[in-house]
Amino acid sequence: MKSRTLWTGCLVTFLVVLFFVGLSGVVLLLLGKGSLFASRERVGVVEIKGVLADSRTVIKQLDRYRDDSSIKAIVLRINSPGGAVGPAQEILREVEKVRLKKKIVASLGTVAASGGYYIASGADLIMANRGTATGSIGVIMQFTNVEGLTKKIGLDFFNLKAGRYKDVGSPFRPMTPEDKAYLQVLIDNIYQQFLNDVARNRKIPLDRIKVLAEGKIYTGEEAKQIGLVDDFGNLPDAIEKAGRLGGITGKVEATYAEKEGFSLLRLLLGQETEDTLSNLKALPYPEPAFLPPWFR
Repeated sequence: MKSRTLWTGCLVTFLVVLFFVGLSGVVLLLLGKGSLFASRERVGVVEIKGVLADSRTVIKQLDRYRDDSSIKAIVLRINSPGGAVGPAQEILREVEKVRLKKKIVASLGTVAASGGYYIASGADLIMANRGTATGSIGVIMQFTNVEGLTKKIGLDFFNLKAGRYKDVGSPFRPMTPEDKAYLQVLIDNIYQQFLNDVARNRKIPLDRIKVLAEGKIYTGEEAKQIGLVDDFGNLPDAIEKAGRLGGITGKVEATYAEKEGFSLLRLLLGQETEDTLSNLKALPYPEPAFLPPWFR
């Protein structure tokens, strides 16, 4: 009797697990994210939003799409004013590697400037809206000096350092001509890296890029005229284009990378609200934000 009860319990447990696995597969299929049973050809969309501070999530998504045989092409949906140099360069390098295996289309949203455009330059094709804010090819490093304020309120700060330039940019002392010369060499080097990568990826002569790379913001319409953008179109247009470039002949469907980690904002207000608030990080526009990291 006990044996029969145990067998019945195991069978019920198995059926319950099977039901939830099947239900999960159906839900994933309906959401367009694929499932264990789905092998249809799709376009993978990687979203790059806000100020660039970390490359790990984007690189992970690119690698997953590269290794997924059902993903025939990738769209980079970029809404970013730029950010730190390191993350932008890391993402660009990964885009260049993935592009050897799959076609990549960059879809520029509201703003894709400075580091945002840097990443886009690595795609096979760049699409923008006519009013997209893009370009801003340049480097800026900003410092604040509060020495006068601290003296007014009676505060003194002292630095002990080992290394001639270790406290360059300190807000508690004036910047010397020697400091400025050192930092100018630093940002000039980063700027040259920026120019070289854009010129190589866009197949534009370096001399021509230098003329365009004065830190100017261009509209999508202007960017197309000068060769920084290939075509006009919104995100669905970019997905369609990527699918055709990837060899999809029927209806082109897209899949989006799942959000990593838990978000209370997403849980309470939904994904659209979270995305809208995240996009506000790109403002105020058109402040260029391709900033070198703070050196410690």
